[in-house]
Amino acid sequence: MKFAQAGGVRLGGLICNSRNVDNEKEMIEELAIRLGTQMIHFIPRDNDVQRAEINRKTVIEWEAGRPAGRPIRQLARAIDANTQFVIPKP
Repeated sequence: MKFAQAGGVRLGGLICNSRNVDNEKEMIEELAIRLGTQMIHFIPRDNDVQRAEINRKTVIEWEAGRPAGRPIRQLARAIDANTQFVIPKP
């Protein structure tokens, strides 16, 4: 907290990269509330992400037209448009 006040670095929010865990979105949203921030984006589980990793490529490089790339593009737009930056509550 001491360094956050002096350093100017802020938390823009949380990103949930889904693992298909029960209530995972709700848990991340609750954590965000407790930290005083937001969940910027929820990326649904998609096996194309693992396929891209195995082939040492990003999801966008792997199969540009595949549905798995859509949430990644949405995440990029959400990060770019974000204006909520906070010092998280301990």
